[in-house]
Amino acid sequence: MVTRLDSGLPAHTPVPEHRFIARSTDGDRTVLLSSPLETVDPQRFMAEANASRYLLGSCVLPAVELASPGQQPWHARPYVPALPLPIALAIHDGPLPERTLRALGLALAENLAIMHGQNLNHAGLCPAAVLIAADGPRLTCFGAIRAAAPDGAARQEVRGLDPGALPPEQAAGGQPRPLGDVYALGATLAYAATGYTMPEREELPPALRSLVSRCLSRDPAQRPQLSEIIDKLAGDVQPDTPVGFAPPSRVDAFLAPGWLPARLDAAIVHQSASVLAAEVQLPTPVPVHASWPHGGAPSPAPVTHPSH
Repeated sequence: MVTRLDSGLPAHTPVPEHRFIARSTDGDRTVLLSSPLETVDPQRFMAEANASRYLLGSCVLPAVELASPGQQPWHARPYVPALPLPIALAIHDGPLPERTLRALGLALAENLAIMHGQNLNHAGLCPAAVLIAADGPRLTCFGAIRAAAPDGAARQEVRGLDPGALPPEQAAGGQPRPLGDVYALGATLAYAATGYTMPEREELPPALRSLVSRCLSRDPAQRPQLSEIIDKLAGDVQPDTPVGFAPPSRVDAFLAPGWLPARLDAAIVHQSASVLAAEVQLPTPVPVHASWPHGGAPSPAPVTHPSH
């Protein structure tokens, strides 16, 4: 079997897909391997995984390998040493500091804006979909990655999402929309700041209280646009732009060394060392997929987290 990326998640934390850290038996490749939940249409899962291959953005972690026709459904992403956001909070033993929150929100907002520019929605953003890496967050678990559909088109199948991060209009059966991603972004930031996707307004940090509360408005028209979220989170910080070069992302200044608390940095380094040191073993039957591409079946890559 392979090691679960989400081993150690707080009890009852929704995860939109089964996720593992896997290595090929030749030891040459380490990947994040995903398979659908039992309640998910496997064809839909594979279609969305295939669509994710074409996403742009520095924080997006798209599929790079897919199960062949006739196999049990799975897809693989490049392995990046990273912690699911709920595990990061558990290791940090509480909400994240304001600098980390701003960097997290800014990175996610910029990448959602790029995605929307491709006429696509994430529609699956929630705390468990965000991985915290040393150089910034990564977006995974695309809930209904697809071109914006006209009215009357097939609606999204809601599956395994954190109810607190699900936009009300989507929970009622509506189609995924860009402002639904804004709601989910607000819920994810609220979780990172308080440990809850739907906290009381007074529980939110004063500097983010108004912005996150507006993101969580039940009325999509009252939610801010991503461009406003980026401006609010970045504040007066502007990147240094050499003459003749395209302006870099505004999030770069926030992702400088020190953006993560030291305990999270240590946990990420520990995970990376554990995966690197894992011995390649003979493959054992894995119920989530029939075979591994290019002939190398995945083997365990044990990962543990430092004690708090």
